[in-house]
Amino acid sequence: MSPVPRTSPDRAGHDRRYLPTLIGAVLALMAGFLTFSPAAPAQAAATLLSQGKPATASSSENDGVFGAAKAVDGDAGTRWSSAFSDPQWLQVDLGSTQTITQIQLNWEAAYASAFTIQTSANGTSWTNITPTTAGAAGLQTINVTGSGRYVRMNGTARATAYGYSLFEFQVYGGTSTDPTLPTSDTPDFGANVKIFDPTTPTATIQTAFDNAFNSQLVSPTAQFGTQRYAFLFKPGTYGRVWANLGFYTSVAGLGQNPDDVTINGALNVDSGWNYGDTSNATQNFWRSAENLSVVPEGGTDRWAVSQAAPMRRVHIKGNLTMGPSNQDNGQGYSSGGYLADSKVDGQISSGSQQQWYTRDSTIGSWTGGVWNMVFSGVSGAPANAFPSPPHTTLATTPVTREKPYLYVDSAGKYRVFVPSLKRNSSGASWPNTPGTSIPMSQFYVAKPGDSAARINQALTQGLNLFFTPGTYTLDQTIKVTRANTVVTGIGFPTLIPSGGVTALSVADVDGVKISGLTFDAGTTNSPTLMSVGTAGAHTDHAANPTSIQDVFFRVGSSVQGKATTTLAVHSDDTLVDHIWAWRADHGGAATGWTANTGDTGLLVNGDDVLATGLFVEHYQKYEVIWNGNRGKTIFFQNEKPYDVPNQAAWMNGSQNGYAAYKVADSVTDHEVWGAGSYCYFNANPAVKLDHAFEVPNKTGVKLHSILTVSLGDVGTISNVVNNTGGAVPNPAGNTVPRNVVSYP
Repeated sequence: MSPVPRTSPDRAGHDRRYLPTLIGAVLALMAGFLTFSPAAPAQAAATLLSQGKPATASSSENDGVFGAAKAVDGDAGTRWSSAFSDPQWLQVDLGSTQTITQIQLNWEAAYASAFTIQTSANGTSWTNITPTTAGAAGLQTINVTGSGRYVRMNGTARATAYGYSLFEFQVYGGTSTDPTLPTSDTPDFGANVKIFDPTTPTATIQTAFDNAFNSQLVSPTAQFGTQRYAFLFKPGTYGRVWANLGFYTSVAGLGQNPDDVTINGALNVDSGWNYGDTSNATQNFWRSAENLSVVPEGGTDRWAVSQAAPMRRVHIKGNLTMGPSNQDNGQGYSSGGYLADSKVDGQISSGSQQQWYTRDSTIGSWTGGVWNMVFSGVSGAPANAFPSPPHTTLATTPVTREKPYLYVDSAGKYRVFVPSLKRNSSGASWPNTPGTSIPMSQFYVAKPGDSAARINQALTQGLNLFFTPGTYTLDQTIKVTRANTVVTGIGFPTLIPSGGVTALSVADVDGVKISGLTFDAGTTNSPTLMSVGTAGAHTDHAANPTSIQDVFFRVGSSVQGKATTTLAVHSDDTLVDHIWAWRADHGGAATGWTANTGDTGLLVNGDDVLATGLFVEHYQKYEVIWNGNRGKTIFFQNEKPYDVPNQAAWMNGSQNGYAAYKVADSVTDHEVWGAGSYCYFNANPAVKLDHAFEVPNKTGVKLHSILTVSLGDVGTISNVVNNTGGAVPNPAGNTVPRNVVSYP
């Protein structure tokens, strides 16, 4: 329907009064065709790239008659015509990245009085290759310099009351000088990935694990070293393997389901490496197990881990204990872990674990708990009873999408499986997890030494990213702009920005999946290490949100890193499923109040963001700032900075210190389940924090099962939330928590 009446329309739908101009335009176009080859300024690249290629537009007056394809069909008697409004655009997909040297536009009388020519590698992020330009009825030739797969005319002002109308939109140029990056369904994953099959001698497998683990025992700095390992098992059953997992070590099955791979023996994490202190597992970071089953020797597997040590999609065919061996006699320390999408046939003993989160799993039973044990969607979980025992239990998890995983198909080709989104989920997703399988030929397999430019080239080529174990120094931001892109890694690949850049940014698009990455801040301050979406944009992504899973951030460790905010989430509906943002309290490089600086671990500006398994520690201001509405967090673990030099250095206006978890005063709806914040002000035990949680007093803002602890009674937190909860140290005893069952 035309919003403006027209008099005596011809078959093209425009006033007959434009017919002389139309004829003139056609003649001009014909003249252009007849004279282009000898007369065109860009003779060196006179290949017509756009004709017959897929074209789309912001609108059309009548798609069947005036659709976008009419402008690239080579027929001067047909045309694209837009709706009668500004702005409007017409774009063509050249099929691959090309060098662009010239644009020819054959305007009808309804031309643009202001437009730009833009290019894009992915159809989402655009670059102007012309300034704002005025059109004119008839043939218009513009010489340009640029490259891209997509080229568009972006009209911002019309010369008439009608729409934008082009008889032809022609793009000239030649093949891009950038080579197409190779891919394969049977890629080389590099020297740091060991792949076993059932014919591999058991002794060979055992030696590979022993060599990796034992090499870390000779150096106290291995905790912050450059070694990275991934051990992958093809489907089948394996004999006795005692797999000790050290720092930056991943073990995973390559089956479609966990029971496709069975290891007899153990996936073992203990604490004997820790300078002989077999009781202390509080530094057992950066290791993981995924997508396999274990028949534990002796009936019980030991997984004494702390932060950044996920166990996902694992079947323990026996019992599981999560404290170090020394704690079996009532001693020991372990501090926080994550179990998801798994089955444990027997009993889970939490042992000395101070806090733990289990999500969407099936367990035989659970025993124990120190301060904060949280369960959502777990069959066999203990009843909700916080604080005695300290169990917080939800029947389901509001929204989940399990982490993508690598597997090998029956033809011996590698694929990445991306599980589907679920709502109100419970129990393990397998066997037969619903989702989508992507061949490895649609991934660029990144290896240490790859530049940021090469990785970005892979993204502009339309590929997903698969990072292999190692460290990657980035002198520019890796930019993910295509919806549904998968960026994943194995063996704790570590991205290190240089020159203060943001290491990774994700556009405000649907369905990006980021998983299995570690970010290490560089010595020049980065404003963020990772950002998701566009600040101020509130696009609904509920049907297909971006997800962030097993992603870990460090500010200071191997170097004196600096980052103002480690993770900024601007996109609505984002799923944050297990992150650890850590301003280091120790490291291979010296740490301290002015050495490794960082204000905030997580900033949430998006609405309807869900965090499941949120670990944030030691930042110097608010550690979590939640500005978006309708946010939810299930499990939060925090330690305040140890190294505050004095109270004057740590004032938030008139308040003593900064809360660990700050919900903005403008928020009307927010909910938290199972959250603990702990202090250990060992640099100056006189330091005080007024409260660990700071939230607006509104009926829609609710906190359940929250607590504070003064570790060793070193330092003071005066209240749990706002002015409620009482102080720690607690007169009831050393390291005794203050608990608030619900607030308000």
